[in-house]
Amino acid sequence: MDKKKRAQEIFTRLARRYPAPQPALHWTNPWELLVATALSAQCTDVRVNKVTPGLFERWPDIPSLAQADVADIEDIVRSTGFFRNKAKNLKAAAQRIMSDYDGEVPQTMAELITLGGVARKTANIVLSNAFNIHEGIAIDTHVKRLTFHMGLTTNTDPVRIEKDLMPLFPRNTWGDINHFLVYFGREICPARKPKCNICELNDICPKKGV
Repeated sequence: MDKKKRAQEIFTRLARRYPAPQPALHWTNPWELLVATALSAQCTDVRVNKVTPGLFERWPDIPSLAQADVADIEDIVRSTGFFRNKAKNLKAAAQRIMSDYDGEVPQTMAELITLGGVARKTANIVLSNAFNIHEGIAIDTHVKRLTFHMGLTTNTDPVRIEKDLMPLFPRNTWGDINHFLVYFGREICPARKPKCNICELNDICPKKGV
């Protein structure tokens, strides 16, 4: 089975397993998704979901966070790790959205990655989930690990992995494939002990590095 056919079969099987893929992060608008995704770096979604309600209660919108004291933001996001950097970046992102984008989260990759703390992964998640715009595939640790095991990429750099994956899946599914691999990485193919014996991809996965 060639790489593209394998990718398509992987997608078909995972779509059957996860018929309604959604981000594990809690959000109600593009700004909340951007903030939650930025906070999720080196942190679990469960922890982020415990932090964001208090954050959004105190600063419910972009203008209020743009005016917030960084030390106060630090106090709220402390438990997510790298809290000083995250607090500084969140305030900078809010300020830039207010000054350059009329107070609205921008809807292009080129604009999003100008915001503090926003790289391609966060931008892809915001674009695909909040705006249904597919400019790329969000590459996190699960996507990186699983696509290597599955023989869909030999690269380790997220940008190169993304370039390898994009031709293998229809553009309108780029957001879903991220969700599928994140869910599957947590449930069936964790880093320490993949459950190959109960994996529905067992017969088509080359198991590289397993």
